[in-house]
Amino acid sequence: MNFKRGFRDKLSKYFNLNRAVEIVLKISGSAVYDFCCFGVDKDEKLSDDRYMIFYNQTESPNKEIKYQMNHNEAKFFIKLNELPDKIQKLIFTVSIDGNGMMSEINSHEMIIRQDNCENISISFNGSDFKQEKAIISVEIYRKGEWRFNIISQGFDGGLDVLLSHYGGEQIFENPPQPQIESKPAEPIKKLKPNQEYKPSAQIKVEQKSEKISLKKGQKISLTKKADDKPIIIENGWSAYGKDYDLKALVRYRDGRLIYIGAANDDEVLSTPEGAVAHGGDIKNAGELENIKIKWHPDIASVAVSSYSALENGTGSFREYGVFVRIINGKQIIEIPAEDTSRNGYSYTLCFGEIIFGNNQNFEVSALEMYSQAHSERRIGYVGDEVRMDIGPVGKVKAKKLKGIFKNIFS
Repeated sequence: MNFKRGFRDKLSKYFNLNRAVEIVLKISGSAVYDFCCFGVDKDEKLSDDRYMIFYNQTESPNKEIKYQMNHNEAKFFIKLNELPDKIQKLIFTVSIDGNGMMSEINSHEMIIRQDNCENISISFNGSDFKQEKAIISVEIYRKGEWRFNIISQGFDGGLDVLLSHYGGEQIFENPPQPQIESKPAEPIKKLKPNQEYKPSAQIKVEQKSEKISLKKGQKISLTKKADDKPIIIENGWSAYGKDYDLKALVRYRDGRLIYIGAANDDEVLSTPEGAVAHGGDIKNAGELENIKIKWHPDIASVAVSSYSALENGTGSFREYGVFVRIINGKQIIEIPAEDTSRNGYSYTLCFGEIIFGNNQNFEVSALEMYSQAHSERRIGYVGDEVRMDIGPVGKVKAKKLKGIFKNIFS
């Protein structure tokens, strides 16, 4: 059911509150976003730091609240009947990490559901906001019983200002130390059995990975690392019951091409020297297929694509929340598809290309190219340029299609 901003009601009218309720926050845009649940007291203050649930603290003390993150979608699983009395309200927010304004987003959606059935939902776009850095999406609060209030209003600050607004204090991993006379360290005080926990409302916000979202046509150089750990490419999607296959086309400097994948008979899981290796086929939403890449002097580039499996039927990459991210240590490059093509008949999306430099350097280029409608042909290269629909049809796919046509015309 679609609701309007400012709507309030009893949760028990829509859900069985003796079972877990799920809050889903989704956002589409070019920035990097943080999702958070603030569990506050009767004064709307974060008096117990253990009830701030976000990327750095994904569970409350007794797992009454659990947090899962998948690209630009966050899920909070909540057992309201198990929350302590001191937690009077849960406030769910999404904020921008870094530059950007909420007026620049493509869409924001809030869903409350149970057993994967959506009972409450509301959606907005950038025109509903201004220069704010955050959105307070929804509140769940006690008033005789648990109720909800759809806020969906902009908030001027980011995560740090939200934290301060609710009475928390941000502390850093390695703050600068003043020059003072050293004193003997005091012994650490330990809690005695059954001693009550005394909250501090100090939240340690660790430095996150450096996230960058690339738009079509943009490029970025990957930071050179001292270690020899591989670059990891991950492909995921949010729609249940769907299956996408991560593929890589490796182009050697001598012109050779090798298709890397796990779903077709004419693909291999690894290049001969092991520089590009597939982690195996994954079929479930929320899980990630991956390819690992190490620099090799003979390789010129790797084009990365995602392919819609036959059983998906029609449906766009945007509709099913398909994305690719490239992980290079703490550097994460995301190339989303959720705000681009709506073509449900395009089966292959070439997200981008990793170009191998001469001195163990890499450059990521966001291509975001879609196959023609109903085309089963894979990507290919003409010289050093990636082209759509010029590669062969995968052998497993060809066999399945042949069987389908045989059944139709027999």
